[in-house]
Amino acid sequence: MSNFVNELRSQFGTEINALDVKVFARGKNVNYRTVTRQLEQYKVKRGTWKLTSSELKKARQVLEKTVSTQMPTEDKQCFIPEKDSNYVPFGNFNDLKKVVKSKEFYPIFITGLSGNGKTVSVEQACAQSNRELIRVNITIETDEDDLIGGFRLVNGETVWHNGPVIEALSRGAVLLLDEVDLASNKILCLQSILEGKGVFLKKIGKYVRPEVGFNVIATANTKGKGSDDGRFIGTNVLNEAFLERFPVTFEQEYPSVATEQKILDNISSDKEFNKRLCDWADIIRRTFFDGGIDEVISTRRLVHIVKAYAIFGSKEKSISYCISRFDVETKQAFKELYDKVDIDVNFDEAEDSTIVDTLQEHSS
Repeated sequence: MSNFVNELRSQFGTEINALDVKVFARGKNVNYRTVTRQLEQYKVKRGTWKLTSSELKKARQVLEKTVSTQMPTEDKQCFIPEKDSNYVPFGNFNDLKKVVKSKEFYPIFITGLSGNGKTVSVEQACAQSNRELIRVNITIETDEDDLIGGFRLVNGETVWHNGPVIEALSRGAVLLLDEVDLASNKILCLQSILEGKGVFLKKIGKYVRPEVGFNVIATANTKGKGSDDGRFIGTNVLNEAFLERFPVTFEQEYPSVATEQKILDNISSDKEFNKRLCDWADIIRRTFFDGGIDEVISTRRLVHIVKAYAIFGSKEKSISYCISRFDVETKQAFKELYDKVDIDVNFDEAEDSTIVDTLQEHSS
């Protein structure tokens, strides 16, 4: 960092602008943003920096004042999720809730296929335990600034803002790293935090210690080893040292047929339709796990179908619309299988009816 500053000062003088930084970054074969991040404490206004010791001292004094009013956070906003009266617990929920309720620092890694309730189980465990939850959706682009915090331009002034990790640390909240297997190695900035220690904010010279109750829970579609079958494109192989900092891994399976029907019964009053949907999904999943097909119907997809049924009033339309995300062959196979589960359903008639309705609308 100091090398960049010294080189910039030597090449362009003590006052530089955005064009100077772009020329410098191009010459060093580094990203423009990489350089500007290291110049935050020298920033005078947008696109202008003063590389002088007096300017650095002045910036630090402003930061000391700003940070002291922000840490620890005294925000009145409440991050306790709302209780869902329709939520049906299953799988590892009770053990998850025990950890959350204990307020012990005990990181948990939850892995499982898409749409089987990983995230909602964390939300409801916190809701039922009256615990604050701060959720971060991880992507390949997520970096230290997104997680820890950084400088932001507010009313023409550069101000430090805590990231979600610092907020959770300061509040003693549960930090949820959602879809963590999409992360790059930049996620390693959390190593000390996953050890139950605080973090030193090097940009402002502050050390933040975790308050009682702070914990980290991560969800992922894989176990951090990537996706060999290509189902979860974008997932990455996570650093072994990062994974080792999670004492336990909960493997989230799809709920049983009986449990899944309870979930649907809490949404739709047509219990017979709900049962047939669950039987249909169960057959598809067993075939999927045996290697017979490449796609699966998730619990989330079943919820989509019963909600669509409440809107359209047609079982055929609801199923057809909600499985249209799959390729033509898979969609047709799923429809044919449902025909065998529910003899009252006729997809061909439903499609003919849709065509007639469309023609009538155009003619009118």
